[in-house]
Amino acid sequence: MVISVLMVAEKPSIAQTLAEALSPGRNFNTRSGVSPACKVHEYEGDFYGQKAWFKVTSCAGHVYSVDFPPEFNNWDRVDPLTLFEAKVIKAESNPKLRMPKHFQTEAKGCSYLVLWLDCDREGENICFEVMDNVVPMLSSAGGQQQVWRAQFSSLAPVDLKKAMATLGSPNKCLSDSVDCRAELDLKLGCAFTRFQTKYFQGKYGDLDTNLVSYGPCQTPTLWFCVRRHDEINAFQPESYYTVDVKIVKSNRDLFLTWERGQVFDMPVATLFLNAVSEGDAPAKVLDITQKEAKEARPQALNTVAMLKMASSRLGIGPQQAMHMAERLYLDGYMTYPRTETNTYPQNFDLQGAVRAQTGHPHWGTYAQGLLQAGLNRAREGTDMGDHPPITPVRAATEGQLGDGWRLYDMITRHFLATVSKDCKFLQTTVKFDINSEKFTLSGRKVIDPGFTQIQRDGGMDDVTIPDFKVGESIPVSKVSMGSHKTRPPSFLTESDLLSLMEKHGIGTDASMATHINNICERNYVTLADGRKLVPTKLGIALVHGYQMVDNELVIPKVRSNMEKACTLIADGKAETLSVTQHCLRIFREKFIYYVKNVGLVDQLFESIFKSLEASGRPLSRCGVCTRYLSVVDRKPVRMFCKQCDRIFKMPQNGQMKLYKELKCPLDNFELVLVANKVGKSYPICPCCYDDPPFGEKEEQGKHWNLDHPIYKKYRPAVMSCIGEHCPGTLCLDVDSAPKWQIDCNVCMQELLIFGDKAHKVKCTSDLCDGCGSALLEVVFNKAKSPLADGEMERTACLVCDEVFNSLTVSKEGKGFFRRNPGKGKGKGKGKKGKGKGKVMTDEDKAEERGRAIAAGKKK
Repeated sequence: MVISVLMVAEKPSIAQTLAEALSPGRNFNTRSGVSPACKVHEYEGDFYGQKAWFKVTSCAGHVYSVDFPPEFNNWDRVDPLTLFEAKVIKAESNPKLRMPKHFQTEAKGCSYLVLWLDCDREGENICFEVMDNVVPMLSSAGGQQQVWRAQFSSLAPVDLKKAMATLGSPNKCLSDSVDCRAELDLKLGCAFTRFQTKYFQGKYGDLDTNLVSYGPCQTPTLWFCVRRHDEINAFQPESYYTVDVKIVKSNRDLFLTWERGQVFDMPVATLFLNAVSEGDAPAKVLDITQKEAKEARPQALNTVAMLKMASSRLGIGPQQAMHMAERLYLDGYMTYPRTETNTYPQNFDLQGAVRAQTGHPHWGTYAQGLLQAGLNRAREGTDMGDHPPITPVRAATEGQLGDGWRLYDMITRHFLATVSKDCKFLQTTVKFDINSEKFTLSGRKVIDPGFTQIQRDGGMDDVTIPDFKVGESIPVSKVSMGSHKTRPPSFLTESDLLSLMEKHGIGTDASMATHINNICERNYVTLADGRKLVPTKLGIALVHGYQMVDNELVIPKVRSNMEKACTLIADGKAETLSVTQHCLRIFREKFIYYVKNVGLVDQLFESIFKSLEASGRPLSRCGVCTRYLSVVDRKPVRMFCKQCDRIFKMPQNGQMKLYKELKCPLDNFELVLVANKVGKSYPICPCCYDDPPFGEKEEQGKHWNLDHPIYKKYRPAVMSCIGEHCPGTLCLDVDSAPKWQIDCNVCMQELLIFGDKAHKVKCTSDLCDGCGSALLEVVFNKAKSPLADGEMERTACLVCDEVFNSLTVSKEGKGFFRRNPGKGKGKGKGKKGKGKGKVMTDEDKAEERGRAIAAGKKK
């Protein structure tokens, strides 16, 4: 009897790698599955002594994401406080991928499930998302264990085969800890973000952000940056003084170091200067010491150390470095890039990892030398019980890796350095006496460069000094007093911030890069030269505002405690429900207190940001008070009336100008023309856009409504959109002459019509008998008319009329034809037939005629 085994990886590329590594002779078939993103690889093999038919497929990250039910997603109707008690649901992360149906279909007829998700908490959580869909569909296995978990750290065939031979079970506790953190982050982040975004956005014109967000990890991350900014501003420089001595030996100028270092009192420094200068005393050699010292080889590389090195040495940000590392892992060039462990396990094949690099053109010779001399024992670090440290799996060149080469080069050199010798050098220190004041001079000579031979920035240069003898007196060439000032600390670099986050338990090795990226994208910090993080006015105001109300909203301790509570769940020492309720109860009280005292934050914002009145520019007149509405061009773009004390939401993309001083017939507001970069423009009424009089309010901003009188007159509907899956309508732009065009009211689809041949184009109320499109009344230029016998006027359909169709192209330059038979004018609600054996309607026949005409033109 042949059993069926379903194996699920985290990404399609890993599924293919699994099939290649585990199928006998790399002999497997590939077919499509229900999901358009995930193939299914099949082969025959052996599963614990039984003949088996293996099906290897994957998901594409998380199958589900945590969210609120739809009724809680309306910012205007839902009090943010209610989010703390709201139920959360798991919705498909990407419905278009159809992952649940994909797994359910492939699981039919299978007896066993083997999970090959990434071996971290997130991967364990995805395991249970897959199990929710697969386990109910599995056939009976006679009471045997049906769900197995593979543990692996690299995609090398030898490691995958080893993992297949040592399958374990999925860990529910690890998965539950992820669910707990996800629910906490969702509820805390959404409650605070919704409240303060709505509160602050309508009040200040230069608050340049669409979202005034709060995050349990994001905000403490920002706090580190703002704290350093405050330290820099509060810094008071102090003057300090040194006694500088220069001597000459062997025709070389040598500068001695004063043993006292520095003094902060100028009169005292002057006394020492006079004492040293008195009598032109020479520098007498008191002692010469030489000792061998060493610089220790680096420890094995974990995620945080890799991100810090990528930022400081390569100038690559943490988010980008993480993406590169994941790509290298998926392509089989390095081990799993998310790990907190920085010591090699006892059973780690260091010899094999070094041997894989012996043929490399850059460091192959060095790797061969390591194997011949014997690998040095790597420095001990901390084993966190997750993945081994980050190491290369196989050799690669720059031509193979492209953008990922620099990171791979850094990781490989670091790995080789960890099993190299320490750098040894001879340190020489000469001690001098000048009128009882002690000075020193130091030099060094490298004995064995060790690991510095392979690390690009680890090189150590010799510092040569002349030979001295004890008792020798050297004339002093110059004595002076140096005056200096203490300097403030510099802004945090990405590397500094990662160290602080790691120290205080903010985020995980996998999420730290995301938190840093978020505070940059939200305009809370900017990235300056040297990859320094400089807080913006908004970032500073938020942190200082939180501190005025409740310091625990920003300090790392609170988030660190949440992470520790989630770890207790992962270790099986706490229940998910109790941890979740405890944390939510604490933050619910903090939220209530924040709402009551948000005026303190507002006072701070008032001193930093401009009011709407001070930052807007007058554009069009209000239909109520007839005063000018002002537009704020910074995001979120909006208009406001100072007299009526009302704010109007506006489109976020495009330039705005007054539209012919025309007024909306519904409310008397002056119309505004919005034009985007690709040439599409449309008029809007600020009042009707903010509070649509037709259709659903939730649809505002998505498209212009065809029932509104301004669009019936200035953007009349012609036909349904030809774009794939677009429900919109193509409308004539009456302002586009002489280069006439038709634009979709939903998507970016544009049709260019008649070239430069038409003098006048009008959309009639008559509809085409063939396809239902509105007929166009066109007057052509006398010298350019395409009509026969010199005719200049014709009323016809763009789709069905051969001449009109030939003069119509999409903005992309493609020939125009109707793609959806039967779709008529309006919002795409045409006369579509359903099922097999459908009889062609007149609309379908007209459609086919249009297609034939377009095809003939292309030929």
